[in-house]
Amino acid sequence: MTAPRTTQIALTRAAAQDPGRLTLLARRLGVPGIVASGVLAVFVLVAVFAPVLAPYDPDYPDLLSSLSGPSPEHLLGADALGRDLLSRLMWGARITLLGPTLVILISTVIGTALALIAAWNRGRVDTVISWVLDVLFSVPGIVFGLIAVAIFGPNLMTVVVGLSIGYIPYVARVVRGAALRERGMPYVQAAWLQGQSGIGISLRQILPNVQPIVVAQAVSSLGFAVIDLAAVSFLGLGVQPPTADLGLMVKSGFDSVLRGQPLEAVSAGLAIVLIVWSITVIGDRLTSNARSIR
Repeated sequence: MTAPRTTQIALTRAAAQDPGRLTLLARRLGVPGIVASGVLAVFVLVAVFAPVLAPYDPDYPDLLSSLSGPSPEHLLGADALGRDLLSRLMWGARITLLGPTLVILISTVIGTALALIAAWNRGRVDTVISWVLDVLFSVPGIVFGLIAVAIFGPNLMTVVVGLSIGYIPYVARVVRGAALRERGMPYVQAAWLQGQSGIGISLRQILPNVQPIVVAQAVSSLGFAVIDLAAVSFLGLGVQPPTADLGLMVKSGFDSVLRGQPLEAVSAGLAIVLIVWSITVIGDRLTSNARSIR
């Protein structure tokens, strides 16, 4: 009876010490991170369910409602072409979130792969990869987006590919440093002596241990990607009219400001600020906790 009783007490204490993943994440985020997560979740839900939530077709013009203010028909008013601003904000959030997410996914996958290759092989391979990353790092990411637009023409995917190239070193340099530390740990040497391949050790041993840093760096870079894509759209080189996009709405709303209707530019700009703020706060909290873990 003593052994089972002791085991039960140990399991009970272990369960009490493990509050669950959600509780652990909440502790890492803190109050600012939880608030930021709520704000970001609202934008994500609105973007996902925009076809259901939007009261109007975002591209449907109604010249009779041109530059009309808030009303029961148009809660946020209408733009110069009479398009419902609330509907365009909802649909614009989709592009504003989708584009940067693709940029970070592509750059994180490629950057992490390069970092693991450099950390495992070291020597000349590490030198060459580090040199390439330094060259890419010396050029702002938005410049790669503009170069891609100049070569292939203005559209969302062209900008996404260009920015993805520019964002690779932001992930690769941080992950490489963490992977190099893991490369010298005893468990890696033990796995190597057991006959495991370099690829297997990198994917099954090193990658899981640097995963918190990969996630934190990806989230931190996401806010910058939102700003860069919005800037490219503002310049008219990204998403093309009449597609709803927050950066494009800020640009088109400038003319309305001169006519005494600033709501389009202000609402779109405020949405961008809130999205970037929420992502930045979450990224800062995750980054600080990832560093404390190391």
